[in-house]
Amino acid sequence: MRNDFFYKVSRWNPQTRQLLNVLVTVASVLLCLLILPTRLPGMVLLGIGPNWLLIWVVAWSVKRTVFQGAVAGVVLGLIQDGMTNPIPTHALSLALVGILTARLQKQRYIQEDFISVALIVFGMAILAETVTAIQFSIIGRSTLEEIWTYHQLIALSSAILSSLWAPVVYFPLNVCWERLRANSAS
Repeated sequence: MRNDFFYKVSRWNPQTRQLLNVLVTVASVLLCLLILPTRLPGMVLLGIGPNWLLIWVVAWSVKRTVFQGAVAGVVLGLIQDGMTNPIPTHALSLALVGILTARLQKQRYIQEDFISVALIVFGMAILAETVTAIQFSIIGRSTLEEIWTYHQLIALSSAILSSLWAPVVYFPLNVCWERLRANSAS
């Protein structure tokens, strides 16, 4: 007889397993939201920290549909806008990240390993920061030169840190979601 947690979960009724899946998802989002403004040693590069919500959207979207990735991006983007400044919006960039990540997986351009996830997060972080810089350009609060100079610093710092920390978020969540999905199927 096996003693591990997921074996015990497989014996629960389907509604309880579904509730556990929702709780894991919500708890992981809340954890990412809580550590988003945190700047701990080793988590900062030139004053910029990892984009935890972007990492979560990538982790979520890799094995989901384009619609689910877009919804996750919009919802988390709106929550981030509520925590920071709604102009420019993060909903647009995170929705785009969710859509493109889901499309990458559906096209089978990627595998699920450490390097692939880190590269996806790196590219998506640059994309998200570029979308934000374009929004700043449209708003016109600063000169284009200031925006694009600062954008390079933010985009590269965020992309490097986010890609390095992505496996810390992705792999535990992926294992948990996969085992819960397997238990739901049985």
